[in-house]
Amino acid sequence: MYPWERVHPKQDSTIRIIHECVLRGHEVAITHPLNLAIRDSVTYSYCKTITGPEKVSSSMTKFYNSVEFEKAMRPLQEFDVIFMRDNPPLDPLVLNFLDSVKDEVFIINAVDGLREANNKIYTAAYHDPNREIIPATHVSKNIEYLMRIIQESEQQKMILKPLDGYGGSGVIIIEKSAMHSVKSLLEFYINPSRGESNYVILQDYVEGADQGDVRVLMLNGKPIGTLRRRPSASDIRSNISAGGSVEKYKLTKADKLLCDKIGKKLVNDGIYFAGLDIIGSKLIEINVLSPGTIKDINKLYGVKLQRKIVDYLEKVVTERNIEKENFRPENLYEEQ
Repeated sequence: MYPWERVHPKQDSTIRIIHECVLRGHEVAITHPLNLAIRDSVTYSYCKTITGPEKVSSSMTKFYNSVEFEKAMRPLQEFDVIFMRDNPPLDPLVLNFLDSVKDEVFIINAVDGLREANNKIYTAAYHDPNREIIPATHVSKNIEYLMRIIQESEQQKMILKPLDGYGGSGVIIIEKSAMHSVKSLLEFYINPSRGESNYVILQDYVEGADQGDVRVLMLNGKPIGTLRRRPSASDIRSNISAGGSVEKYKLTKADKLLCDKIGKKLVNDGIYFAGLDIIGSKLIEINVLSPGTIKDINKLYGVKLQRKIVDYLEKVVTERNIEKENFRPENLYEEQ
């Protein structure tokens, strides 16, 4: 996950999952990609294992402030579950470390799934020729190509954002009426002068985007919680981290069809926990690394989504252990 010191307990989703695991008596350790190491062909990480407090407070702030740790290098293969909760962008070498333990440990989300879906190309490349689910989306670092796309678009507005941004960072509206500024903006975002230029996403503006978006949390291919995020009066972004507000939201029939289609693909790709961002029943983004809003959905609906998440983890581990007990090497060999 991201460093423990950066956790904001009143809002953070990860701490709620950790808290639920500790409440149930599970051993919980946290670590960061920088702490990964390989020694004698075994993958380790320098972990902070939670050893206290003896009495677990129901208050996230009190729990956060009272947590005690024991620090040590630990082999990753000794864990039942590795829960990836780091913020984008993901260092691809982290996945190479995890490749070595993916057969022994349940990783959520799966290594191959994270490899494919850890940035916005995953959504942009979804096959949707009739644009029933995904608005027209372009990913490039070629400024001339992107300028042509904007000029040829029938829309007067488009959305521009960095490929690896999160929390609404860097999202702006491009307007045809201000084309004289567009090239300068693209140069700033792509930044070719520094040698290693950046990809950006250019996406059709979806009507209703000024009223916010819908966040849907997906677990094992099914929606478990939803809310609508509304932008503040001074910002186009509805992300809570950007000052947006939240309210209850009931999925429409079109939303449910979208969730069903995307949910099947997510599970097939090894993405078991994700956050969908939807506007006007169109999928805008999929967050597969550290989807938030657990605290806000809990408060709006009087639920505790972390219980469903940990229930799912326990079920998966139980089923994997049963499979291991029933496994017999001789079954892999045919009689000669």
